[in-house]
Amino acid sequence: MTLKNRYKETIRPKLLKDLGLNNIHQVPKVVKVNVNRGLGEAASNSKALEASLNEMATITGQKALVTRAKKAIAGFKIREGMPIGCTVTLRGDKMYSFLERFINLALPRIRDFRGVNPKSFDGRGNYTLGVKEQLIFPEISFDKIDSIRGMDITIVTSAKSDQEGKALLQELGMPFSKN
Repeated sequence: MTLKNRYKETIRPKLLKDLGLNNIHQVPKVVKVNVNRGLGEAASNSKALEASLNEMATITGQKALVTRAKKAIAGFKIREGMPIGCTVTLRGDKMYSFLERFINLALPRIRDFRGVNPKSFDGRGNYTLGVKEQLIFPEISFDKIDSIRGMDITIVTSAKSDQEGKALLQELGMPFSKN
């Protein structure tokens, strides 16, 4: 059963009851997943940006968008408009398939994994976590990468509070640590 079907058939009715809501449209749901990678070396190394775009497309199944500097920062040798990273915004079926692979395949492959930090909510029910290396994704082969780079993954939900957001992600299978 896919994550999307499991959400509709089992998770949504359970959250409706657990959170004490009276309308199915009040139940929090995942709106989008944003995968972002900042590349400081992209300004001087165009191959790093190209490799990163290909990796992001492989991991998410969607073409990555190049992010550019909004203003010049002399200390970092960055001028306005220079490419400094890449991002992918996933919605719908691609979002659910990415979340399913991320929770069930990628997270357990992290070294010394004891669960994700339950305090990484933003106050409005959205969850952000950083991944230190792209090798946790089974789609990435060790031989094809030039260097290890991390990324930020933001899960945007329609939850009104952190408690609702956490309840939703726990039901989806997110392994929160017990600290």
